[in-house]
Amino acid sequence: MASEPNSYRDFEIRTATEADVDVLGQYGARLISIHHEWDRSRFIAASPRTPAMYASYLKGQLDKPDVLVLIAEAGRVAFGYVYAGLEGPDYMALRGPAGVIYDIYVDDAYRRRGAGRSLLNAVVDELARRGADQVVLSTAWQNEAARRLFAAAGFAPTMIEMTMQIGNVRKT
Repeated sequence: MASEPNSYRDFEIRTATEADVDVLGQYGARLISIHHEWDRSRFIAASPRTPAMYASYLKGQLDKPDVLVLIAEAGRVAFGYVYAGLEGPDYMALRGPAGVIYDIYVDDAYRRRGAGRSLLNAVVDELARRGADQVVLSTAWQNEAARRLFAAAGFAPTMIEMTMQIGNVRKT
């Protein structure tokens, strides 16, 4: 097994390939599970099929010209990824064209070493290079570490999702 990186100099960020989709599926399933643990009524649960389904989904995204999937890697071991795309106007979100970050994940063993920031910087730079004037993302309210990372990188809150479980509403 490769040694874990000690600092930001011990890993690289590169474009994902088909050879990465299995690990991406595992990480996507883990991301789903983390969100479900935070709020079981809002976020779906991962199933035993989720890693394969997510791997297959991302495999289909890799060749799309407006999609980016980047990998953080140390010693040929992928330990994090970011998935983003360029989108046109979205009237439901009340925004114009933008780069949208869908997922960013770093394996627990590699966190707090600059990989998340490096993935974020790399994807923002590439989205800007491809013409994005704005980059948007969503993060779980409970994910304080991600909110700090995004704020430190220059992201500012603009929307708050609010969820109501109909079965839990009291009639007044």
